[in-house]
Amino acid sequence: MAYPTKMRERAIQALKNGHSREEINELYGLGINTLRDWEKLETETGTLEKRPLNRGAYKIDREKLLEHYRKNPLSTNKETALIFNCSVSGIRSAKKVLKITRKKRQFNT
Repeated sequence: MAYPTKMRERAIQALKNGHSREEINELYGLGINTLRDWEKLETETGTLEKRPLNRGAYKIDREKLLEHYRKNPLSTNKETALIFNCSVSGIRSAKKVLKITRKKRQFNT
């Protein structure tokens, strides 16, 4: 859960004024580990602003993925993720959008 910067500042100021983490927990409903994280954030960065996420969006080329599975139908998600330089969950999601399902066992009738 993301808390506003003003709330973070009030909680840290209360810590600096001598209140215990348990008191702040009861007063604001914040977890003790959250307070520790905010203290660490302030000492490392000098501010209580949220850190930017260090991940970039990556879109898997659907045509290339389809071509890959045409050539390698038994390729696992992990192998494909290594080839496309992305996560396994990203491959799984792209396969779902493209309606690529796992190979089913064929029964003789």
